[in-house]
Amino acid sequence: MGRTVRHMTITDPGLRGIAVTSTSIGDVRGDEGFYHYRQYSAVELARSRTFTDVWFLLAEGRLPDLGERARFDARIAARRALPDALQALLPSIADACGTDLAAGLRTALSVLGPLHGLRPLWDAGPERGAEDALTVCAATPTVLAALYRLGEGREPVPPRADLGPAANWLWMLSGAEPAPEHVRAVDAYLVSTVDHGFNASTFTARVVASTGADVASCVVAAIGAFAGPLHGGAPDRALESLDLIDRDAGGSPERWVADRLAAGERIMGFGHAVYRGPDPRAALLRDVAARLGGPLPERAADVERRITDTLARLRPDRPLHANVEFQAGVVMAGCGIPRRMFTPTFATSRVVGWCAHVLEQAAERRLIRPSATYAGPPAPEPVPAV
Repeated sequence: MGRTVRHMTITDPGLRGIAVTSTSIGDVRGDEGFYHYRQYSAVELARSRTFTDVWFLLAEGRLPDLGERARFDARIAARRALPDALQALLPSIADACGTDLAAGLRTALSVLGPLHGLRPLWDAGPERGAEDALTVCAATPTVLAALYRLGEGREPVPPRADLGPAANWLWMLSGAEPAPEHVRAVDAYLVSTVDHGFNASTFTARVVASTGADVASCVVAAIGAFAGPLHGGAPDRALESLDLIDRDAGGSPERWVADRLAAGERIMGFGHAVYRGPDPRAALLRDVAARLGGPLPERAADVERRITDTLARLRPDRPLHANVEFQAGVVMAGCGIPRRMFTPTFATSRVVGWCAHVLEQAAERRLIRPSATYAGPPAPEPVPAV
């Protein structure tokens, strides 16, 4: 991809280091191992505030007081229920998409948009756009939990208005009253993953928003990017490394890493496109997992350390550290979330960040239209006769 400015072309296959716009939502300072939402450290927010608080921060530009938090929670809860027509379609969507819940969510949101009368952002105006974004964000967990349960042969569990986002998510997955420690852990996870700079899915959402499309269309496009294993599709795969170490390497992380590198394979859960040192989200979630207790966090921390040391020894020129996916899987498993719901849990958080970017981009009212450096045969050539 490229960007042409006054006949000067800047190219990089992954747009690394190329700023495409400005944002007031947050930033990732990879060399420092730091990221933030608005003016606040994302890690500190995850340790001290709720997901509702951070959702409010991204939507309104400031943190709420207790009264504002309660009112915002009520607004979210009022939008969780799905239209009857969409609920009637969910069994068919679940059958068609099977275990691919990202595909199911894309399909459901494509239906949700017209059922709720979501308007193109070009015409909607800021207030209507914000309401549409709140509707899409609030409905996303309901859709995902329902599709999961239908795929398991169980009836969906209706959302509860008296629960916050993390507690309601756990409730809709299991139908059981969530443990307070699990709610706190999932809440911290949701806060830590709500936004992370101009990643592939966020950029995709902004590109679609620049066309003036409706919020649901922007989110559907973002989900398509998010579903790839190099992006949001990694949390469940990362935790599988613990199983593979036992199965393929006799319990030795060192041997498993060496074998994978020799085969030219990636070490899922390690390395990041932006961070050159430790991922601050991994450190946060490692602490969250440790507070949950049990053998899995202890083993995961030991394996993480041994993999990191082995990578440093075998690839001293390119040290890799655990990223958010490795410890995210440990936290979610410790809270009883099934592995196939790890990525959907990620999506229930990131959709809020996507929508914040969508609304910011829509306010620009300018189409994103980059250029590319042509690298094919010289043109024009005569068209050969048949």
